[in-house]
Amino acid sequence: MSEQDLGGKVVLVTGAARRIGAAIVTRLHANGARVAIHYRSSSDEADSLASGLNDERAESAATFQADLLDIDQIPRLVAAVTDWGGRLDALVNNASTFYPTPIGSITEAHWEDLMGSNLKAPLFLSQAAQPHLKATGGAIVNIVDIHSQRPLRNHAVYGPAKAGLAMLTRALSKDLAPHIRVNGVSPGAILWPEDGMSDAAQQSILRQVPLQRAGNPDDIAGCVLYLLRDADYVTGQIIAVDGGRSIS
Repeated sequence: MSEQDLGGKVVLVTGAARRIGAAIVTRLHANGARVAIHYRSSSDEADSLASGLNDERAESAATFQADLLDIDQIPRLVAAVTDWGGRLDALVNNASTFYPTPIGSITEAHWEDLMGSNLKAPLFLSQAAQPHLKATGGAIVNIVDIHSQRPLRNHAVYGPAKAGLAMLTRALSKDLAPHIRVNGVSPGAILWPEDGMSDAAQQSILRQVPLQRAGNPDDIAGCVLYLLRDADYVTGQIIAVDGGRSIS
């Protein structure tokens, strides 16, 4: 396939200023898409990413700020993207919060934050985007997690939130068919937490990975590209990109 297979298509990626989100935006843009870069607070990183992409292809990227925990902002975000792009062909629900919540320390604020970013926001974003995606025969990709199936110690809120996102992916694939395809990508060890992880902990994780190495954000971006560009007869599926960890 040509590198411009997504030419003319508009894709909204949430949490796209940094890390995996930025890799997804960059890969989709390289394949011709116009990219809407959503961010909550990383304005400098979002602006820098968009500027670089627009240097490569004028008016091909734009930034959009929204707090996805505020449901009222979600329809306004989708409207702003479609006003800019004139259409919407794909939604990538990548924005997420991740941190431990040991039993005995969990607060309602933890619940609202982790469930809100990982499950509630993707649902309401998908609902707001649905009319536009139906008009273009578009697609949704949700970034799930292998820990939606494999419990992670001290993450008793995050894991169920991602498990809910996995079920939401399957539910939406039925409810939005045949006009909109909905799939998910479940990363494994791709990027270590920003607040740090000991070498011993990293090595313990990598011993569970048959390929014996961590992945990188472009591995996730490549899978998202496949689901948006090449997978016309794939819906309701969640692909683990984890070096085999989920089967070990």
